[in-house]
Amino acid sequence: MSVRALDVEGAFEFTPRVFPDERGIFASQFQESAFTQAVGGPLFPVAQISHSRSKRGVVRGIHFTAAPPGAAKYVCCPRGRALDIVVDTRVGSPTFGRWDAVLLDPQDLRAVYFPVGVGHAFVALEDDTVMSYLLSASYVAENELAVSPLDPELALPIPEGRAPVMSARDWAAPTLAEARVRDVLPSYERCQEIQRALWR
Repeated sequence: MSVRALDVEGAFEFTPRVFPDERGIFASQFQESAFTQAVGGPLFPVAQISHSRSKRGVVRGIHFTAAPPGAAKYVCCPRGRALDIVVDTRVGSPTFGRWDAVLLDPQDLRAVYFPVGVGHAFVALEDDTVMSYLLSASYVAENELAVSPLDPELALPIPEGRAPVMSARDWAAPTLAEARVRDVLPSYERCQEIQRALWR
């Protein structure tokens, strides 16, 4: 498995070796030794596994969990194709306001790790794009927050030429700067504390 540190501190891309034969393919999208060496600790205890299916042009995010309680994610795309986007929403982080993107699909079988407090967005590039998430915390609606994926200062790589398909919540989400003024963004220091507690 190859590992790439993303431009957001603490976030990583994992690309497994894929073994093809006449039956199809085999790969291991999570490998504990590679994960622990990259991240500095084991995978979080999984509290929830979530699944979404989206048509082409759907944009979901930028979503993050208030910290506390905070949540870490391990994300892959078993069907279709998606541009997965990591956004640093942690105030005080050395990479605050930066983003990186990873193409996820069932051919290369990459996965992305999102540390606590980091925002997640993706663009579905094909119909019936399925995203699967391992989460360190269960979903609680009032803890789930959003920043606009169309924030011009972030300038995320949202494909042009057609209007994105988004939820009313995502259309109404504030920019990163507005969210910071409203004091709804997580603190980097607090996220680090929560992150360390996941490894105990």
